[in-house]
Amino acid sequence: MNARRMTLALFAALAVASGVVQAQWVHRPTPGIPRLTDGKPDLNAPAPPRLPDGHPDLSGIWDVGAMTYFHDLAAGLKGDDAPKLTPWAAGLQKARRDRNHVDDPYTYCLPLGVPRENHRSPFKIVQTPSMTIFLHESFVGNTFRQIFTDGRPLPKDPQPTWMGYSVGHWEGDTFVVETIGQNGRTWLDMRGLPATDALRVVERFVRRNIGHIDIDLTLDDPKAYTKPWSVRLSWTLLPDAELIESICEENNRDLSHMVGK
Repeated sequence: MNARRMTLALFAALAVASGVVQAQWVHRPTPGIPRLTDGKPDLNAPAPPRLPDGHPDLSGIWDVGAMTYFHDLAAGLKGDDAPKLTPWAAGLQKARRDRNHVDDPYTYCLPLGVPRENHRSPFKIVQTPSMTIFLHESFVGNTFRQIFTDGRPLPKDPQPTWMGYSVGHWEGDTFVVETIGQNGRTWLDMRGLPATDALRVVERFVRRNIGHIDIDLTLDDPKAYTKPWSVRLSWTLLPDAELIESICEENNRDLSHMVGK
C-alpha cells in the first residue's frame, strides 16, 4: 500500500469513527442550550453562565470538524510561522514518510499524546474548581487527560508518559494549560512530525460563545525544532449527543494492511 492509499484508508476509518456518536446514542437534548425557532441548537448564542468560581464554563462535548490538524498540524503555516525542524528531526520525518507511515502509534492503538489527541472527535470536557478532565471517545484506548488547577506546579523530574503532565491556570477568561513529560514516542500528526520527551505544550482556551472554543497552541521542543511554533485551532460544540465506548484494541485489523519499505 503506498502512502497516499494508506492515508485515504485511514481517513475513511476516521470518518466512520467520528460519526458513530450521533448514530448510536439515543437522542437526548442537552439541557440549557439556546434553541433556534426550528429547535436546533443556536451555536452562536452567548457563552453559558460562569461557574460558581467565576470562571468561564468550558464543559461540553466538542468536535474538531474536518480533522485537518490531525493529518497536518502545520496546515496553512508558511514562512517564518512554519515549524523549522532540526536536522535529526527532518531525517526522522523523512524516514517515517519513506516507510509509508506504518510506524504511526495510531495504527497500533497507542495513545496519541498532547496535542494530537485533541484533534480527534468527539471528546468531553468536565470542569471542576481543582481539575479539568478531557475524556476522549477516540478508539485508541478511551484516553483521558487530567489538567490540575489546584495550584500544584509541574513536576520537576517527571517519569515520561504518553499523555504527559498538565497544569492549568486562568488569565482573565483564558484557560492556560502547560504540558510536559511526554515519552517522545508520539507523532504530532499523520505526516510524522516528531515530538520528543523535551516537548512543552502551551494551550490557551477561550470559549467565545456557546458553540465554539478557540485554542492558541504553542509547541516548544528544542530537540526537534529550532524554535517554538504556534497553531490556532477551533472546536465546535456537539450538543444532543454523548460519548460511547470505542475500543481500538479489540479486533484491530489494520496491521495486516500496513506495508512499509
